[in-house]
Amino acid sequence: MDQIPVAELLALIVLLLLSGFFSGSETALMTLNRYRLRHEADQGHRGAILARQLLDRPDKLIGLILLGNNFVNILASSLATVIALELGGEGAIAISAGLLTLVILIFSEVTPKTLAALHPELVAYPAAHIYTPLLKLLQPVVWVVNVLSNNLLRLLGVRPDTQQGHALSQEELRTVVNEAGAMIPERSRAMLLAILDLENATVEDIMIPRNEVEGIDLQDTEEEIIAAIKRSNYTRLPLFDGGLDNLVGVFHARNALSVLMDRGKVKEHLRDIARPPYFVPEGTRLYQQLINFQRIKRRVAMVVDEYGDFQGLITHADLLEEIVGEFTTDPADSYPDIHRAEDGGLMIDCTISVRELNRAMRWSLPTRGPKTLNGLIIEYLETIPQPGTSLMLDGHPLEIIQTDDKAVKTIKYFGGAVVGSQ
Repeated sequence: MDQIPVAELLALIVLLLLSGFFSGSETALMTLNRYRLRHEADQGHRGAILARQLLDRPDKLIGLILLGNNFVNILASSLATVIALELGGEGAIAISAGLLTLVILIFSEVTPKTLAALHPELVAYPAAHIYTPLLKLLQPVVWVVNVLSNNLLRLLGVRPDTQQGHALSQEELRTVVNEAGAMIPERSRAMLLAILDLENATVEDIMIPRNEVEGIDLQDTEEEIIAAIKRSNYTRLPLFDGGLDNLVGVFHARNALSVLMDRGKVKEHLRDIARPPYFVPEGTRLYQQLINFQRIKRRVAMVVDEYGDFQGLITHADLLEEIVGEFTTDPADSYPDIHRAEDGGLMIDCTISVRELNRAMRWSLPTRGPKTLNGLIIEYLETIPQPGTSLMLDGHPLEIIQTDDKAVKTIKYFGGAVVGSQ
């Protein structure tokens, strides 16, 4: 056996370290969080800026990394063969090939790639400082490699010059927000998800339905009109003449104070202070309606169907509550349609909207069909049930408590408690 070739062994170790560098940096650069990278680059981080520039042309970057990695691996293999011949002759070549494969796999592939996958910024940013000048130095060789590989891809029907964007879809963004964990407080997450929901919901989903709209009828007597204004819980009231299908306008209760003092001209004054009604189609997206309210400086809109018939009313506050939750100082008042019964069950008014019920109970009832719990139960049973009927609605046990000839009025739920506002 000849003397151990120390210089060749040291050179082999250096080549293995270079192979590990190329392998690990490739994984690190390709697994970087693109949004974090963009943020840090915008903040002026030099490594992030260089890494972002390299990733703008991934074909050049990959070509450079693979060129370097294959070169050092092939050179290491050749050097290992020389060392084997010097130490043990031709019989040691097979042993050296097996040992080199194991060493490259452990120390130049698996270990650096695992480290890079766990801490991509730690590896990628320093590597970007090396790859940037190296890419300029080896630009002619990388260009030849890219031309050959890109033409081969074109023969296979792939166009390398068309990169798929990294923009997130709405559902992907929803997943990101849900998985943010402690980085985003729970209440803020709920608000962000509610904003995303504005694109999927329409004004029909959250409007006050026609049968629940409070307004002032000019056909009533002055005493009835004044009494209705005094007991109203709303600051803006619709004004109609003989029924909701004949809307005159919307007035602010504050502006009606003088009306209460001027008997004999109440109706005339109400007509004078009422603004013309603002109508919106029932299929308008909530996000678009929020923009419309802001654009025209209105806070109340009358919802009509495709035939122009009045269906309900939606306010600016209703839209904001979809994002931030109910405007109330007492959490117990957040959902007046739900209250605790003496036996521990929850009594639920079936006029509650499905969206509000989902928010209150953290359920996932379908929202693309009926808009109220009453409609959902009737659609499920395909009949108006009798009191005492029990059913399992989307996995939630319910008991019918009160009905009439047309609708389910009240149900009882024994499965839990109200979660509360967002």
